[in-house]
Amino acid sequence: MSTISTLPPKPPTQLKAQVNALNFYYGDFQALKNIDFPVEKNQVTALIGPSGCGKSTFLRCFNRMHDLYPNMRYEGEILLYPDAINIVDRHVDPIEVRMRISMVFQKPNPFPKSIYENVAYGLRVRGERLRKVIDEKVEDALRAAALWDEVKDRLQDLAFNLSGGQQQRLCIARALATSPEILLFDEPTSALDPIATAKIEELVNELKEKVTILIVTHNMQQAARVSAYTAFMYIGELIEFDDTRKIFTNPSSKLTEEYITGRFG
Repeated sequence: MSTISTLPPKPPTQLKAQVNALNFYYGDFQALKNIDFPVEKNQVTALIGPSGCGKSTFLRCFNRMHDLYPNMRYEGEILLYPDAINIVDRHVDPIEVRMRISMVFQKPNPFPKSIYENVAYGLRVRGERLRKVIDEKVEDALRAAALWDEVKDRLQDLAFNLSGGQQQRLCIARALATSPEILLFDEPTSALDPIATAKIEELVNELKEKVTILIVTHNMQQAARVSAYTAFMYIGELIEFDDTRKIFTNPSSKLTEEYITGRFG
């Protein structure tokens, strides 16, 4: 089966990031192979592909999560605009990268703190001390995550007292509180029921007005619902990237077509 990358016929109008010839290694194992990938500003881009294809590995390159583990290395570049800084350059501080690029994980992972302190945590880490400013940003983030009306009278309750769907929206609020430029979602609804999933998808659609979004999903219907662009990955390679509608109705790669129609994966 061919694994030739098919890049978009025309570049997106305004880029928030551009991946150029990205390779990533765990020790001697090459997990990502020569990825070229545009990320359009204020749009949702979905990453699809079978388990183990490199979707999450690629996503985690954007906020340097791999730096937490030994014997890994990046080659190539991920340019973050407007300043065109290469965020995988070893001279760039990963903490600074994570201040600009936030992540929401597969399962809700609130801190063992109050609802308020979960959202305020990132602000305090950044040195914010004014209670009035923190209060305003906590409320703004909870409103943006469509959670404020449900928790405004119980902000001092433990986050663990929330439902699974509410906890995931709290994690989104926590990610939004520090005003990131890109928001990464790693299968954010896989542990949620259909109603909670629908709320998260609706929220993703609203958030793109404020932030650029990359989302990894195994759910192809979800990718079709929420994203403007879709990338199909297979065994560490980018097989095809295009408008979501085209990927799902008329893919250029036979491998993409076989995956979308359920012949493997």
